[in-house]
Amino acid sequence: MKTLKEELKYIHRDLCHISDHLYKHPELGDQEYQSMQLLMNLLKEHQFEIEAGVAGRKTAFKAVFDSGKPGPAIAYLAEYDALPGVGHGCGHNLIGTMSIGAGIILSKQLTEIGGSVLVLGTPAEETNGAKVPMSENGFFDSIDVAMIVHPGDQAYESGDSLAMDAIQFAYFGKTAHAAAAPEKGINALDSVLQLFNGINALREHLPTDVRIHGIIANGGEAANVIPDKAVAQFYVRAKERKALNAVVEKVKKIAEGAALMTGATLEVSNYELSYDNMVTNQALSNTFTKHLEQITAQPVLPAKQSYGSIDMGNVSHVVPAIHPYIGFDKPGLIAHTKEFADMTITDKGHQMIADGALALAQTGFEVITDPNLLTAIKQEFNQRKI
Repeated sequence: MKTLKEELKYIHRDLCHISDHLYKHPELGDQEYQSMQLLMNLLKEHQFEIEAGVAGRKTAFKAVFDSGKPGPAIAYLAEYDALPGVGHGCGHNLIGTMSIGAGIILSKQLTEIGGSVLVLGTPAEETNGAKVPMSENGFFDSIDVAMIVHPGDQAYESGDSLAMDAIQFAYFGKTAHAAAAPEKGINALDSVLQLFNGINALREHLPTDVRIHGIIANGGEAANVIPDKAVAQFYVRAKERKALNAVVEKVKKIAEGAALMTGATLEVSNYELSYDNMVTNQALSNTFTKHLEQITAQPVLPAKQSYGSIDMGNVSHVVPAIHPYIGFDKPGLIAHTKEFADMTITDKGHQMIADGALALAQTGFEVITDPNLLTAIKQEFNQRKI
């Protein structure tokens, strides 16, 4: 039986080709048809059973390789959506190929060690992450651990992320001539302005981990017409889901007060899916960190404080999970930029595909072959849920 590293040599060129193709042909969230197909094609070549269009998302997929023998189920999560304007400025072309690479090379070992490996294609991480409905609809019920590795300026251990709600406040008033008959109108925009003022007053009384930021998505059509509709969209974030829920209730009360102040009516909705905070499984994270450091011969830095939100957070609440970073070794390199995207097609980017896939696969191999590790992972996960 070939080693994981030996198996990787056979597919590394294919993985780099797919990653480079995704870079050259970026597709936005829920539009990643070609990207999805490329990833699925390679998995199919290696005898994975493929189901496309899962979780109610046309560009999501589930790929399974089952040894037919008892053993843990290891899931690798693939992302492949790009950003408008900058393409793969978050390196999802690397994420997708590292995950399918890990799944393929680990599958070659399963006839000997047992268990199963799954690769889940999870579109639209940047906007409307498919991991949320997957988490809610039982996709992880039979999975023992879930892993994904993200490119970054440097390598970092898996850490946390903020829970996030994306909330829209739509106010409805009554039009009138703003100069000739202002008393006849109900200014919906005034409600939005009072909403912003109220939220700004609330900030003084919030914990330091809370983040609230928003825009006026619709503020009216003409200055001489009192707006009968105005819309504000906010992201509200906090370290824990429970704390976030409490903050959101306060924001909604402010929104209701803003409507009362002007006489407008209010409609509240979520304009994107909500993300839960990331809960890293430390036993699983330590195992991945060990393997990545051995492969790259470089230290993995402690997890950074994160003020962003990821749909991997939802996964981490239903199954032991990690979301570490593999580095370009360019401290200060900023994600969501063209410079970051361009790094993914360099020799360093191609090496990261190999290193990340191998570290993921070696971690999965150890989970399958070391019952004590799996027990520790599950005990930690169950303790965190209490």
